[in-house]
Amino acid sequence: MNVTVFGTGYVGLVQGTILADVGHHVICVDVDADKIERLNQGHIPIFEPGLETLVKENTAAGRLQFTTDAAAGVAHGDVQFIAVGTPPDEDGSADLQYVLAVAGTIAEHMTAHRIVVDKSTVPVGTADRVTEHIAQVLEGRGRADLTFDVVSNPEFLKEGSAVADCQRPDRIIIGTQSDESIEVLRELYAPFNRNHDKVIVMDVRSAELTKYAANCMLATKISFMNEMANLAERLGADIEAVRQGIGSDPRIGYHFIYPGVGYGGSCFPKDVQALIHTADSIDFDAKVLKAVEARNFEQKTTLFQKIHQHYNGELAGKTFALWGLSFKPNTDDMRDAPSRVLMEALWDAGARVQAYDPEAMEETQRLFGHRDDLSLCGTKEAALRGADALVIVTEWQSFRAPDFALIKERLADATLFDGRNMFEPARMRQKGFTYYSVGRQT
Repeated sequence: MNVTVFGTGYVGLVQGTILADVGHHVICVDVDADKIERLNQGHIPIFEPGLETLVKENTAAGRLQFTTDAAAGVAHGDVQFIAVGTPPDEDGSADLQYVLAVAGTIAEHMTAHRIVVDKSTVPVGTADRVTEHIAQVLEGRGRADLTFDVVSNPEFLKEGSAVADCQRPDRIIIGTQSDESIEVLRELYAPFNRNHDKVIVMDVRSAELTKYAANCMLATKISFMNEMANLAERLGADIEAVRQGIGSDPRIGYHFIYPGVGYGGSCFPKDVQALIHTADSIDFDAKVLKAVEARNFEQKTTLFQKIHQHYNGELAGKTFALWGLSFKPNTDDMRDAPSRVLMEALWDAGARVQAYDPEAMEETQRLFGHRDDLSLCGTKEAALRGADALVIVTEWQSFRAPDFALIKERLADATLFDGRNMFEPARMRQKGFTYYSVGRQT
């Protein structure tokens, strides 16, 4: 099947590549000429495990192409995916300018029936706006005779495991009332739908809400567990024991109940805000979602509060080794990352930061390379040299079994602030550390 994907970010690049990998012929279109040139040279603009190899293989096989030629993209694909960003506007609403711009581009160049698929995360009612916009452009061209269908097909990819999630989806949501579009998308996704039927067909508005509801539910679990962690500290309980106790209930499960320093990334923060805005627009007070957002905002200050208290507020002149900058492991994404909140608080207090992350160093340099109070180090061990204490913000696998003797030797103050509960408090005490974690006694 011929497929066109507009947008080469996390969603568009991964989805387009995986569709090509099963035999479809895919053209990915982007307005960023530099990005397209790098992709054609085999350079991947994001870090996602397994993606680079698949892009190179499918490009070499001729099944995957990258271009800035929108007209060629519209002419190529019977199915046109819109997978561009929907960044939060100042009021928290999703900015649809890029989605509508792509819809207009498709309408400007189409000469035959097209199925337009909203893959971007968009508010309820976006398919109606896209439909209206395409119809207006076609009418302006004098081609109101051309037919099209707009389908909602939300993605459920996790950064760091997006390739695997795309290859083995747990559900495939198709939002449309068009029998023809349902059959085309079933054929498109047939290679991923072999073991059992993962396709769930619903109306387009329900499909749009499903994406937001899923992300907001996961964000709620995280914020709830962080609130329980804060309560556990004050009650003398151990949140890790509590986590195991409630996670064993199959109605709850172990996923997304790890306490920490808050969620970040490109999805949860903006999707919670966007759904709150949608609720406000119809005069509905989304009390639970607002509480989720408020808890997460406050949770990102947890590590700084512990550091501030340990040093009695005297942070000026201190140097902190920071391990982990990306918002989660296996990505270089720092959007809304807790590390950013922590570093900015430390800098405001007059402290220095020596930071290391396995993948996010280039992004950190882009964001904060101008600062004199930040040193980016080539290894996690190098970040320790001359530091007063170590702070762990992201639970990268390479941090799980460090050389504690070396850490203690290099730190001026054998103190470790662990924002991800990577180690056992009793073990750390035995090794001579003052150890702070989340939801457990120091």
